Amino acid sequence: MLCRKRRRQIAIAGAAVFWLLATGWLAAPLIAWTEAGVTPVEHPAMHGRTTLITLGIGTRRGETGLQAPPDGEARIRTTAALYRTCVQQATRCTVVMSGGDPQHHGETEAAVYGRRLVAEGVAPGDLVLEPNSRTTYENAKFTASILRSQHDDTRILVASSYQMRRALLDFRHFGIDPQPVYSNRRRAQLGWLPRRDNLENANRALHELVGIAQFHVYRWLGWF
Repeated sequence: MLCRKRRRQIAIAGAAVFWLLATGWLAAPLIAWTEAGVTPVEHPAMHGRTTLITLGIGTRRGETGLQAPPDGEARIRTTAALYRTCVQQATRCTVVMSGGDPQHHGETEAAVYGRRLVAEGVAPGDLVLEPNSRTTYENAKFTASILRSQHDDTRILVASSYQMRRALLDFRHFGIDPQPVYSNRRRAQLGWLPRRDNLENANRALHELVGIAQFHVYRWLGWF
């Protein structure tokens, strides 16, 4: 009897948490938590040799092959716009597109996004692909290896708002302190009816928060 009552209480609590996530009331603070402590730059400084770093966020299959998801398209458009400004203000502009194939789709994010960046106006000679990373930590690790071989006067990191906090932790761990530029923000839609977008937003936020916690635990343990 006691076990049945406890199961009922757990089921009710689980349903309540699901409802709070799906209606946005819990998703909203989770998203805000991922952005805490980050001050995005709207108009980043560009001078001398400037490098734009763009992080992949997965691929999905479309009618014409692999494509970037909406958040990835936002990063591509933001990077292309920054690049157009950069070529007018800086001596040299380089775009590092970082992303492997963690989903095993058969092609790297770097390659898929890279084609789109060229289509958006980035000169092929100014584009560097980093095709090996599977996580945000590896984005930072492998990109840092590329950047150490060159001198940059300024560096700019392009990512969605929910990923930026963790990305900055990882990049700074490898000695890279870029100017953070948000490509897009996710916002919960508050209401009484469940929405799939709110669940997706909450899932993204929880993934990032777990990654942030993991970073601090690993650093405390001395694993990196």
